[in-house]
Amino acid sequence: MTVSRYTQGGFSGFTCAAMMVAVCLVSSPIWAEPVTFNLKEADITAVVSTVADITGKNFVIDPRVKGKVTIISSRPMERDEIYQIFLSVLQVHGFAAIETGNVVKIVPSANAKQIAVPLASDKAPGRLDELVTRVIELKNVPAAQLVPILRPLVPQQGHLVAYPPSNSLVISDHASNIERLYEIIRRIDKPSVDEIDIVNLRNASATEVVRILNSLQQGGQGTGNQVIQSRQPTLVADERTNSILISGEPTARLRLLAVITHLDTPLESGGNTHVIYLHYADAIELREVLTSVSETIREEQEGANANAAAPASPISIQADESTNALIITAPPEQFLALRDVIRKLDIRRAQVQVEAIIAEVSGQTAAAIGVQFQSTDGINSSGVFGGTSFTSPSGLVPSITDASASPAAINGGGLALGFIDGTFDFGGDTILNLGALVNLIRNDTSSNILSTPSLLTLDNEEAEIIVGQNVPFVTGSQQTTGGLANPFQTIERQDIGLILRVTPQINEGDSVKLDIFQETSSVSSAATAVSDIITNTRTISTSVLVEDGSIVVLGGLIQDNLNESVQKVPGLGDLPIIGNLFRFRESTAERLSTMVFIRPLIVRNDEHSRYIASGKYDFIRGKQQEIRERGVALLDDERSPLLPEFEEYLELPPPFEKTNAASSQSSADPAVEIPPPLEFVVEPKDLVLDSSKG
Repeated sequence: MTVSRYTQGGFSGFTCAAMMVAVCLVSSPIWAEPVTFNLKEADITAVVSTVADITGKNFVIDPRVKGKVTIISSRPMERDEIYQIFLSVLQVHGFAAIETGNVVKIVPSANAKQIAVPLASDKAPGRLDELVTRVIELKNVPAAQLVPILRPLVPQQGHLVAYPPSNSLVISDHASNIERLYEIIRRIDKPSVDEIDIVNLRNASATEVVRILNSLQQGGQGTGNQVIQSRQPTLVADERTNSILISGEPTARLRLLAVITHLDTPLESGGNTHVIYLHYADAIELREVLTSVSETIREEQEGANANAAAPASPISIQADESTNALIITAPPEQFLALRDVIRKLDIRRAQVQVEAIIAEVSGQTAAAIGVQFQSTDGINSSGVFGGTSFTSPSGLVPSITDASASPAAINGGGLALGFIDGTFDFGGDTILNLGALVNLIRNDTSSNILSTPSLLTLDNEEAEIIVGQNVPFVTGSQQTTGGLANPFQTIERQDIGLILRVTPQINEGDSVKLDIFQETSSVSSAATAVSDIITNTRTISTSVLVEDGSIVVLGGLIQDNLNESVQKVPGLGDLPIIGNLFRFRESTAERLSTMVFIRPLIVRNDEHSRYIASGKYDFIRGKQQEIRERGVALLDDERSPLLPEFEEYLELPPPFEKTNAASSQSSADPAVEIPPPLEFVVEPKDLVLDSSKG
């Protein structure tokens, strides 16, 4: 279908009324077939009306939109092609069509960018001659640098601006022109070649130089020129190699290289003084290590400068104990090496909770049977007339002389248990006094001793715990001889009890090497013939390797002793039956079982340490609660002491969850598996004390 053939005066085949329609509200286009669109010197308002009839769109025309339009086509076109030609006609005459909802606004191009222009993107760039706004993000080149380049390519009524924070360009123009600008930007926005320079410093500190240069660049940004600010190079300091990495334009990099060369000059004094505050390490101990390291550094420097006239710069390291700080005077190159050593040594070390179990079970069974007798002369009381007095090797039974030390005691003095006293008379006179001690004894003794010492120490630090008494021992004496000397005794005091000394070392894989010294000693109360007291000692000194949370046995002893003693009067003691009156027998059996166990727990953070402390704290508080519930005799008005709640004591918000893993995790500090602490419950009824153990 042909809309019209152009003539000198306008359209043929259409009435004037039809040509004056400005807005056509129809739900579907009038023409569904291709149309040959030819116009000559037609009023633009009539053209808009015709396009509205063909495309079915609604138009709103700005009053400033006026003019004559000429369109020549050589073939029939579809509706979309006609609408695209219509947009091109508007662009040529300085107008723009802005589609808003169901209405297309036709306004002058100079005012179009201030209206809600459609936003285009890579996937929907818009029609070629449609006025759109598009945001183009740049990856390598600063956006502000492209604004002067692209501004001449954008028409006067268009809009072009750079947004430095996101390094983007905002363009408002016809879609065809924006596509052309996008192709230009894509070819320019490419990474430059060899844009990074590496500068190795010999005297200055890379971190300090970068700080100075960044301050200098920030001061230059106060001009407000975005182009100048966008050209600022990037500076990065590599502390490990004491180097500076520069990224930016070649001219800017050359300018910075000149400044860096000037700053990287040796100081006139040949060194610099720095104060380093330590966080975990001890300044006094670390000073000794750094002194040895500095000597090595100085020897290497002297070897490198053997042919140079300038001698090696001295290095001074001092420690301030009050602030736990190091004062180092050294050239920058040597100082950087020492600072790297300090950074690796001044770290938080893990702790080790060492728990020991010392268990000892012993028993003694003794039996004795025999008869002892003693006689005295009853006529003149001349003393002991005869008898037997057997000695007990174990001291289980007394000798008859202990029960009666003199004939007077036999005659009526204090008699021991089992002592029989009798007299033999002749004619009313006492001829013989006879005393007898019958022994028939069985003795059972047992002891069950459990000690569970524990202590907390740093990795590679020795720790010691002592629980016992300080007992005096006589080491010498002087008696008075003829009144010429003063009597005196020399006494040495020693610790008797439990001693645990351990040095842990945490190895790779959470294994712990333990250097252990363990001693258990007590004072023996057994009757002996020595001049002073006897101590029982059990000592272990060893080195073991234990996994974190595991338990090992350090050592122990299982001992069985059997002693049998027979004493008799020769001849008489061998007689059947009656020989028992002249014979004494005793048997003693002893069994001793002692074992020492050890268990290390690695404590890496405060959460783990608090968890272990809460278990010990609650154990002691539970014992105090039992005493308070039971009550204290004769002190009704007094209350027994009681520890506060652990959470209340630490002012923590309850409840304090006790888990087997640390709740706080980080990439630098991985989760630590926390094994439960050892718990030992010893009831009083199960604890039998042996007086022989002190």
